[in-house]
Amino acid sequence: MSAEQRPEPNETRGGKRQAFREWRGQRPFWGGLLTILAGVPIMYLPYANLTIGSLTVRMATTAGAGSLIIGVLLVVLGLTMWFQPASRVFAGVAAILLALVSIVVSNFGGLVVGFLMGLIGGALSVSWAPGRPAQSEEGPGEPDRVVGPSPTPERRGGTPLATNPAPAAGGPGLGNGLDNLSGTSPTNGTNGRHRAG
Repeated sequence: MSAEQRPEPNETRGGKRQAFREWRGQRPFWGGLLTILAGVPIMYLPYANLTIGSLTVRMATTAGAGSLIIGVLLVVLGLTMWFQPASRVFAGVAAILLALVSIVVSNFGGLVVGFLMGLIGGALSVSWAPGRPAQSEEGPGEPDRVVGPSPTPERRGGTPLATNPAPAAGGPGLGNGLDNLSGTSPTNGTNGRHRAG
């Protein structure tokens, strides 16, 4: 392989950065990250020893196993938000509930830090929705494009189409739809609604 064929280091870094940005945009990335980070203090603090000089403070509680389970579940839910974005609502609600339970079980939710990160991460996951694909740039002669459902008949091709054609000659009872007793009228489209006055 010659030097001309090798990709530039900046090009591969830029490509990886762009790929990561696209991957991050297709899932509740920040909600998952905060949920993973919330699990760390919740499961770590009950087993930690804090040494201040010659004084050792142990944060262990009788519910140390419960703290470990809550912390591990928060980490798993954060990873679920990343790798299974379709189940983001379930994972977000479960993360919020586990963060609330951690207040009682795990040293005030990992000294409130894990509790707050769990609540915010779960809320971000619940509120996240996939984005719409970006519109392509339009040229000067192209008509406006509508994102979403197909355009209505009035907008197709730029010329308006008749949505309420004129009734056939004759009156009610001739089989032209004017004898319909439902209150609708093909000429004005009132659909049985009448204005007072």
